[in-house]
Amino acid sequence: MARRNGVKVPAMEGLNDSLPHPADVLAWYLDAGVDEAIGEEPLNRYALAEAALAARQAAAQQVLDDTRAAPPTPHPASAPSQYRAPPTPVRPTDPGVGDAAIKSAVDLALGAKTLDELRAALETFDGCPLKKTAMNLVFGDGAPDARVVFVGEAPGADEDRQGVPFVGASGQLLDKMLASIGLDRSKVFISNTVFWRPPGNRTPNQGEIAVWLPFVERIVEIIDPVLLVTVGGPATHSLLTQPGSVSRLRGRWFTYETPRMSHPITATAIYHPAYLLRTPAQKRQAWLDMLGIKAKLAELGGR
Repeated sequence: MARRNGVKVPAMEGLNDSLPHPADVLAWYLDAGVDEAIGEEPLNRYALAEAALAARQAAAQQVLDDTRAAPPTPHPASAPSQYRAPPTPVRPTDPGVGDAAIKSAVDLALGAKTLDELRAALETFDGCPLKKTAMNLVFGDGAPDARVVFVGEAPGADEDRQGVPFVGASGQLLDKMLASIGLDRSKVFISNTVFWRPPGNRTPNQGEIAVWLPFVERIVEIIDPVLLVTVGGPATHSLLTQPGSVSRLRGRWFTYETPRMSHPITATAIYHPAYLLRTPAQKRQAWLDMLGIKAKLAELGGR
C-alpha cells in the first residue's frame, strides 16, 4: 500500500514508475479546477482534426466572402472611406460547433444595430454547446459609447452566477488597474471572446471562439471605440491575429479592423488579471502597460 498526498492508495502491478499514478492525475485535475465531465465516451480530437479543419476552411471562406460583399457602415464622425479590411483568418473549429452555427452567428450579429439587440440575439442563439452547461449569458458591462473596449477570455464561476464579466478576483484587480489611470466601468466597455462559461473554467477551444467571434466583432463595430485592449492570450490571438505570447505582444500597438468598419482602430494587448494574480512579479509590466494606454488615449483624443 503506497501513500500519496497523505492518502493510502493501492499499488498497481505493471504500472510504469515513470508515469503518474491515476490518483495523482485526478488530484491534479481537482487542483486545476475541473469540476465536471461532459460526455460519456472519450473523443479523439486528433483523429477529427483534419476533417474538421477542411470543412471549416471551406465554410468559413464562403462566410467571409459573403460578409466582405456587404457594404460597410459609415463612421458617424467622418465621411465614408474606401478602405476595406482583410478578412479574419480562418481557424479550425471544434467538432461540437457546426458550420451552420457559424453562418447563423454571422447573420445574427450583422442584424443587430445596438448592443441591446446584439444581446437579445445572443440569448436566442443555440449554436454552441457551452450554453447548455452554463447558468447565465455573460454579455458585457460598461458604457455603450465607451472610448476603450476591453475583451477578455471567458466567464468564470462568479461571472456565470452574476451574468457580468470580470466580477471575481481577477475582475477586482482589473477594476484597480482601470482606477490607476482614471477609468472605471462607467467609462469603458468590458466583454469576453466567449459569452458562456466553459466547464471547469477551462480555456475555450478554437471552435467556441470562432462561433462567438462575429458577436465580439459586432460589439466593437457598434461601440466604435478609439482603442481596443485584448486581455490575455485567447482574446489577443483571436482578435489581433498576432503570433507569439502576450509577453511578446504587450506594450506594442496594432490596428484592429473588420470588413464592416470604415476605418481601423488602435489596439494593444495586456496580461490577464488572473495571470497577474498567479504571477505578481509581472504587475510592474502591467502597470507600464496601463500608463501606455492612458497616454495613447490622450494622444488619440476624440470623444
